[in-house]
Amino acid sequence: MIAIRRRPARFAVLACLLALSASGCGLSGELERELNPDPKPPPSPSLTASVEPPPAVTPEASPSVPVQEESGCPSSGVRIGTELVQGAMGLRATSLTLTNCGSRPYELNGYPSIQVLDEAGAPLTGVRTVEGTDEVSMAPEDPGPEPLTLAPGESAYASLYWRMNNEKGIYLRVAPMEGREVTTVRAEDYLDIGPDNVLGTSPWKPME
Repeated sequence: MIAIRRRPARFAVLACLLALSASGCGLSGELERELNPDPKPPPSPSLTASVEPPPAVTPEASPSVPVQEESGCPSSGVRIGTELVQGAMGLRATSLTLTNCGSRPYELNGYPSIQVLDEAGAPLTGVRTVEGTDEVSMAPEDPGPEPLTLAPGESAYASLYWRMNNEKGIYLRVAPMEGREVTTVRAEDYLDIGPDNVLGTSPWKPME
């Protein structure tokens, strides 16, 4: 279960409005055909109409940045991962995942410690991570931390929220909690977060 995949109620309202608009347009069209059974065809679209630029390409990552091993279990006993980014109305969200790949229980209680890095492995200027979501406009309320113990093979997740910006974060430097071993991972999907921005985090929760 990943909390950020729950779509806010405003998306449902928007969908309803779009549906009503579509049905209204259909009714309007029927009435117009009754009044004018032989209308002139609409003009063809102009060839000089503006064309949207192609989507931005994710910057190439530097092969010199040391990242988490692709296979096996790291010495920390846990593997870190990320999910694809979701967004609406300028709000961005993704999930950080942690899997106990070791042979002993792994205890968590609190928030991940994260630093966002660019394609060269350098920290994005002015981007800071905070515990909780109060500083990120429109982000869901922080439920607060609870103690959590992962048995071998079990996983947990923490949600990340930020407001859209111009510079791309390609790597995340992550410690499961302050003082734990740090791991650098290539994000599954880049974070359009820099410069001078806030990354809000939710506490670790068990993956269902």
